[in-house]
Amino acid sequence: MNDWDEHDALAAAAVPLSQRAMAARPAPYLDDLNPAQRAAVEALDGPVLMLAGAGTGKTKALTARIVHLLNTGRARPNEVLSVTFTNKAAREMKERVGRLLGHVAEGMPWMGTFHSLSVKILRRHAELVGLKPNFTILDTDDQIRLLKQLIQAANIDEKRWPARMLAGMIDSWKNRALGPDRVPSSEAGGFNHMGTELYEQYQARLRTLNATDFGDLLLHCVTIFQAHPDVLAQYQRRFRYILVDEYQDTNVAQYLWLRLLAQAHRNICCVGDDDQSIYGWRGAEVGNILRFEKDFPGAHVVRLEQNYRSTAHILAAASGVIAANTGRLGKTLWTAARSCLMSIVRRRNTVVPVATVRTAPDWMPSR
Repeated sequence: MNDWDEHDALAAAAVPLSQRAMAARPAPYLDDLNPAQRAAVEALDGPVLMLAGAGTGKTKALTARIVHLLNTGRARPNEVLSVTFTNKAAREMKERVGRLLGHVAEGMPWMGTFHSLSVKILRRHAELVGLKPNFTILDTDDQIRLLKQLIQAANIDEKRWPARMLAGMIDSWKNRALGPDRVPSSEAGGFNHMGTELYEQYQARLRTLNATDFGDLLLHCVTIFQAHPDVLAQYQRRFRYILVDEYQDTNVAQYLWLRLLAQAHRNICCVGDDDQSIYGWRGAEVGNILRFEKDFPGAHVVRLEQNYRSTAHILAAASGVIAANTGRLGKTLWTAARSCLMSIVRRRNTVVPVATVRTAPDWMPSR
């Protein structure tokens, strides 16, 4: 498999040499950043962790960083891997990049969600995991239907052991990058002592159908990267810079996917908030962001602490709530916004803010 497919070759050819070489090109997008944001944008070499609280302009900083990479000639558009959690976020980021560049951001095929990017990689190397490039991706209903067939064939009481329970177990294992042969013995006895056996049968049936489920997209990529160093090296060379949004919400499979791709050049920038992880129910590990400096020694940590969304009263209340949290890197949010009055009611010893007059002055720009 060639390092560059036709799409990448065309994208590279579309970028003139002058655009890649002009490191001294004007950068007006830097003028609108606060000092911490600018520090995060300009630290291009090596691992960077942006600790960003809510309302501190993390998306603006991340977008400006992409533009800075392109504007200074550090990377071509198809050499930047930018990962978001939703397709909407990816579209908005691409639009923002275009506005800052002054033209439509073309030739950025590697900006998207973990799953959409993994599909691209997996279709190129499907045969390495027993699939064909035109594999289909099962939705939840198809997955449940297939698991029901396996449960019935095993003569298991489906009322007592429903297919959705098994689907949840398998999804949990895949979120942790565990194939049937790597499930811990402490969990192998689940689902009437047949969990791992049915998991193995399910994977075999998927291969027969030339299909995957959503969990497979990350799992198969991690498997390929770990088992085929030549393929991993190909993508490490291709993705010269890696940027990740909402890093606190990554699960183990996503963490391994990123770490494998970044371990050669270490040019990875992760943005996240150790105080707000909302996807624990689907395997998110906030510990991923907490051990970033251990995974990438010498990492540059930048704290985005200036808040553009709330008043000092709200920030003080929020800080009081999270101050006692264990397992956090810590940051202190502050704002230049005008103070406001807040009505407070007490409900069984709990202080509840009722209303605020204003969250930010009219002149303050949106971040």
